[in-house]
Amino acid sequence: MGTLLRPRPLAHAAGAGAATPSTAHAVVVGGGRGRGVECQPHRVRRRPVPQVVVATASWRRRRETVVRSDFAAGGAATMGDSPQALSDTDVVSRVRGVCFYAVTAVAAIFLFVAMVVVHPLVLLFDRYRRRAQHYIAKIWATLTISMFYKLDVEGMENLPPNSSPAVYVANHQSFLDIYTLLTLGRCFKFISKTSIFMFPIIGWAMYLLGVIPLRRMDSRSQLDCLKRCVDLVKKGASVFFFPEGTRSKDGKLGAFKRGAFSVATKTGAPVIPITLLGTGKLMPSGMEGILNSGSVKLIIHHPIEGNDAEKLCSEARKVIADTLILNGYGVH
Repeated sequence: MGTLLRPRPLAHAAGAGAATPSTAHAVVVGGGRGRGVECQPHRVRRRPVPQVVVATASWRRRRETVVRSDFAAGGAATMGDSPQALSDTDVVSRVRGVCFYAVTAVAAIFLFVAMVVVHPLVLLFDRYRRRAQHYIAKIWATLTISMFYKLDVEGMENLPPNSSPAVYVANHQSFLDIYTLLTLGRCFKFISKTSIFMFPIIGWAMYLLGVIPLRRMDSRSQLDCLKRCVDLVKKGASVFFFPEGTRSKDGKLGAFKRGAFSVATKTGAPVIPITLLGTGKLMPSGMEGILNSGSVKLIIHHPIEGNDAEKLCSEARKVIADTLILNGYGVH
């Protein structure tokens, strides 16, 4: 007959290193000759995790990784702008930039020779306006940009004739601004850093055009520059200013300096505001090694006259700022 066996006392089991109550079992054992056999304590094994659950968790981890990767890539997987595509676009812009400088350099060599040939006659008959030199510069600029971007000019009727001196002002976004403005064919004198005059061909051509040198951060050079501008306007030539003083770093219109407007009030010459749109997108400031594709628009506004430099400055900036805002550009 079977015998009921009781488990060992807990204290005794704990002292002997046995399992806890949850792991000790008492069983009824029947068998042989009326003697029972005591079962040894054992630990409960945990139920293994089903493979389906493991696979599901693994799949979720992989999915989260993919989502995070797509997000880090700027949505490349959904928007179609893969890093490879962006890299190809950058390469194309750099190649266009190299081609742009190659074309402008080759054209400058031949046209510079023409400038040198006519220069003695220019100094003899047209010392201040230098119309022949500016006509050659117009050909150079037109040949260069016509191969790389489309230029749309609006307001040509607002330009005074070459025989009438004026003070031109414009926003400054890019190295391309000079090329774009030279296509107008007006005999205005730019103001440029003295270091640019050291460049072969281009710097020499600037000297023949009568471009006015300026040493930045030199107050005496700035005063001499303004005096020379006043003298040129009084002698029938026009001058061109970028009142911001330098190219915009973020594409937004900056504050205007009053130098150009002081020249206008001292000479009685009208101020011609000009708005440039798109040059900063094609060749951003600080990235002169690339040339993106696109188009440029140049808007010539009505002349502004007056004898108050501060008022002229405010009016000219407002006209340019309003045009930029209308076309989706920012203003500081």
